Amino acid sequence: MKRRIIGFIFFDLIFIVIGFWVSATLKQSSFTTYLLNYFKALAVFAIIWVVISLIFNKYDLDAKKHSNNTKQILISNIGILAITSILIYFSRVDWFSRFMVLGTVGFTTILEISFFYFWVILKKTKVLSDDFLQPRPRKTKIKDAERTYQVAEPILVDKKREVAIKKEIISELGRTAYCYFEKAVNLFSERNLILSTTTKFNVSNQRDDFYTSIINLKRVNDIRRINKFFEAVNEKLPKGGIFVCLAETKELRKKRILSKFPPIFNYIYYTLDYILKRLFPKFPITKNIYFLLTRGENRVISRAEFLGRLYSCGFEVIEEEYVDNHLYVISRKIKQPAFDLEPTYGPIIKLRRIGKGGKIIKVYKMRTMHPYAEYLQSYVFDKHNLQEGGKIRNDFRVSTVGRFMIKFWIDELPMIINLLNGDLKIVGVRPLSKHYFSLYSKELQEKRVKFKPGLVPPFYVDNPKTLKEIMDSEMKYLNAYEKHPYITDIKYFFKAFYNIIFKRYRSN
Repeated sequence: MKRRIIGFIFFDLIFIVIGFWVSATLKQSSFTTYLLNYFKALAVFAIIWVVISLIFNKYDLDAKKHSNNTKQILISNIGILAITSILIYFSRVDWFSRFMVLGTVGFTTILEISFFYFWVILKKTKVLSDDFLQPRPRKTKIKDAERTYQVAEPILVDKKREVAIKKEIISELGRTAYCYFEKAVNLFSERNLILSTTTKFNVSNQRDDFYTSIINLKRVNDIRRINKFFEAVNEKLPKGGIFVCLAETKELRKKRILSKFPPIFNYIYYTLDYILKRLFPKFPITKNIYFLLTRGENRVISRAEFLGRLYSCGFEVIEEEYVDNHLYVISRKIKQPAFDLEPTYGPIIKLRRIGKGGKIIKVYKMRTMHPYAEYLQSYVFDKHNLQEGGKIRNDFRVSTVGRFMIKFWIDELPMIINLLNGDLKIVGVRPLSKHYFSLYSKELQEKRVKFKPGLVPPFYVDNPKTLKEIMDSEMKYLNAYEKHPYITDIKYFFKAFYNIIFKRYRSN
């Protein structure tokens, strides 16, 4: 934990005691008596105060924006008052009176706002400007398995500006990050734009048809509308242009939180953080509460969602690297953004699959993968290939809860809606995505689109291991179905049922 945050917590605890003392005085009661009688309640209250303050990042204040700091303090303290009131209502323990609770919260809030106001006045901070235009000659080189991207540039040198840029980047993200950027792009070129911003406006406000690479020093976690931001970057870059950005993934976040606090306390904090910043954004009602409380800052984002959003916005990932507890990504513009108005973000999703006649149908499923993971099929396939059963090996897109649902077929229950709508039948080949469909032979592709896909695939009859065996199994079923549709489906249904129950066939 940063020393500054520890210092703020120390002062906050003093403010709580002062607020408690002032409330007791106004109630014309003995402070010493109140303190002795309700010491345990006050200690619990102080713990709640600090935990909620940390969750709402109340101690991570911006010395440049006091109005935002005040709003942050008020929102956090309202949350503290609400939780304390709930505990008082449901607990049978004799807490101190409502007047003492309201008085302590009120006076502590006044002391906090006053203290942080004077801290802002005294604090002198260097803030990195939103962008830099830096001239200096060099060639941009980024290597991947297929090609090297290069941009020749005019020879312009400004040593003072080069030193200033290097100093500011190191100051904000560290020397290792600076070295990574230097490897990724022609850092001091006039056609390289360096930003430290979380708003789309600061991207859209830049020159058109000029930059060949863009770097953003702010974490993607703090951008409220991530896709709109990426789309604005896409618009400023030519095809083949480079975009470098960073994020704290959910795995890195968990590691940071658990190492930040003492045992037991760290898991309490992590659980509350998970509920507020991981679960709340997933549901329509709580999503609005989440954005009201957090303004979309410091959100939890998985590696799959981070990369998937880049792909959905027209970029391909060239390189990933973990630097100083953040995931840095070098990406390249390959096309225009998808502008997907129905991203798969909630618990129940609709996936685009190829149905009868080659028509695209939307198949309902419970979410088992992280948001935007569907955009990463080709990327993950290229990196990991297929394992037995036709699934992708080491698929990081699948969540922990998702693995459980897949194991017990919970994720496929909503497909009953497609069955009732007539898009699927009970027995049939799996409805495939465009990417998986492209892996099949031309003959099987033509055969597949003649019939409806099904809920129970021939996989559970033949238990194929490789992609070729899967294709052979499906071709065998389709040929049989073409000749005797009803008899074939009845035969396959009961055989699949037997294999699932007694032989424990599973789709890995």
